[in-house]
Amino acid sequence: MLNRRFLRIKVMQALYAFFQSENERVDLAEKQLIQSIEKLYELFIYQLSLLIEIVDFTKIKVEEAKLKFLPSPDELNPSTRFIDNRLIKQIAENINFQRKREEYRINWSDESEMIRRFYLTIKESKEYLRLINESEDTYDADKEFVIKIFKKYILSSEPFQSLCAEKSIYWVDDFDTAGVMLLKFFKTIDEESKQDFPFPVLFKDTTSGGKSEDKDFLLRLFQRTIIHNKDFEQIIADNAKNWEIERIAVMDIVLLKMAICELIDFKSIPIKVTLNEYIELAKMYSTPKSSIFINGLLDKLIGEFKSEGKIKKSGRGLME
Repeated sequence: MLNRRFLRIKVMQALYAFFQSENERVDLAEKQLIQSIEKLYELFIYQLSLLIEIVDFTKIKVEEAKLKFLPSPDELNPSTRFIDNRLIKQIAENINFQRKREEYRINWSDESEMIRRFYLTIKESKEYLRLINESEDTYDADKEFVIKIFKKYILSSEPFQSLCAEKSIYWVDDFDTAGVMLLKFFKTIDEESKQDFPFPVLFKDTTSGGKSEDKDFLLRLFQRTIIHNKDFEQIIADNAKNWEIERIAVMDIVLLKMAICELIDFKSIPIKVTLNEYIELAKMYSTPKSSIFINGLLDKLIGEFKSEGKIKKSGRGLME
């Protein structure tokens, strides 16, 4: 479920917090890192449950409209394309989703006004009108509709983002990440998916014993960056000409330490992958000029590490 970039981001956030604090308990910081990822999965389920709740609210409004004293023809014979959406129905009936929703005790009873606003927004949207008037009644049309309204109206909703931030401090920075994971999840479901189709797991298990390479990568990157913190800091200081270490952005230093750790300690990760990943993370999370600075410094360090024999990659093409 979580690709390596997401894992690097979580390690980056945990290292930034660790280095900025006066706490020296690495075990506690590591526990918080794992907890932040577990909370990300809970946010994933929470966002998904919102869609189900909006559909359930729509069903109620449709039935209420029929019971009016003088209902209109449209109210007596409403379109059911939204409340019968095949993708949403698959998810709502999925036993794995139901278990997770119960495990996290998700309840929307106190958020009826927010649900009502989402209902009105979706009902008045051009996507909804196109769904009931123009699109073919197919599974693919249903899926496309869900993806569009989720991206356009739910992920962009400031009140919903604020609600998530109030519910958990871990959700403040992970709202968009959970949304991206959810959009990817939608695309993995098809019309043939059964009632018990599997939900994504946080870490991909690659051995019969359940050991996960991704979880191992996460913890090793976090631990070894801390263990070699002073060494990596000295490497940066020695090679950042015309820059005092105190003048380099804190986030840049964190990213550089992580990149150095990957280059030296992770034999199976290609050099190009490490270089490209940390340039992209600098663009996303640091200053406008950080990616150029990190690119230049890492390029220099890669040359030095190669000549000194510090980079020992195993596998074809990994030294390139």
